[in-house]
Amino acid sequence: MAKVLIVYHSQTGNTEEMARAVAEGARSVAGTEVILKRAFDANADDLIGCDAVAFGTSTNFAYISGGLKDFFDRSLVQCQDKAADKPYCTFTSSGMGKRKALDVLDGICSAFRLKKADEGIMAPGKATPEILAELREMGKKLATA
Repeated sequence: MAKVLIVYHSQTGNTEEMARAVAEGARSVAGTEVILKRAFDANADDLIGCDAVAFGTSTNFAYISGGLKDFFDRSLVQCQDKAADKPYCTFTSSGMGKRKALDVLDGICSAFRLKKADEGIMAPGKATPEILAELREMGKKLATA
């Protein structure tokens, strides 16, 4: 049974909707347990205890949200070598239409030595039905990675 963790930060609800779509996709894979946590509620033990993880953030000033950055800052030391090689995916909602936040997430995930399971998905603000479908597929890939 795979345990998929989804850690996200959302201020407007757009990123939360995206996180729920990833969770829905992961849950569609038989035997998958999904844990959906806001970034301020997640901790290193959550990351250490999962089999795969997705990170979601709004884009703030062409960067990841402070809430998700806080999770990474609080978790890195404890997770050193304990999260290595776990599959990960990323997603972001952005009013700016730039992929920089996804690139930042990939860089942070490399510091945790996570393995990229799928390309990041970006929604320009509120996710369209097509993007939500892509996110559900991302959840499925993560659950089977």
